[in-house]
Amino acid sequence: MATKLTKKISTPIKPIKKEQPKASKSSPKMITPKQFTYAVGRRRVATARVRIFKSKQEILVNGKLASEYWPSKNQQSLFQKPFVLTNTLGQYTATAKIKGSGSMGQIGAFTHGVARALNKLDRDKYRKVLKENGLLTRDPRMKETRKVGQGGKARFKKQSPKR
Repeated sequence: MATKLTKKISTPIKPIKKEQPKASKSSPKMITPKQFTYAVGRRRVATARVRIFKSKQEILVNGKLASEYWPSKNQQSLFQKPFVLTNTLGQYTATAKIKGSGSMGQIGAFTHGVARALNKLDRDKYRKVLKENGLLTRDPRMKETRKVGQGGKARFKKQSPKR
């Protein structure tokens, strides 16, 4: 025969305390909104979110150096074009997050974003030069999208039956 055990637990159950993270003695540096100028540039399907800082560092694109991201000399001259035209190559640096399109579309989006950011910095000084060289105008040319039911690419038509 089984006997019932009816022993009471005398110690109360304590709730588990979550440990609070310890505050570090050195507070993190707060970035004020006036430390950079932000602009968005677009070309084809590419979108570049660009920040311009007043410093003499390297240009960063998607976490890499721009000279590594776009290695050819032709590409390097293209992404530096807004800085060269406005004589600000050593004064400002840029960081960018770029999505979509190919390498040339991304360079176009980057230069458009940098030109817009420089225009925000000093409209009277930089706008005329950037506008004359066509860097403030968004290039609207895009790939034509394919049509549903057409049987392939954008302009492809299905072959009609002979009978």
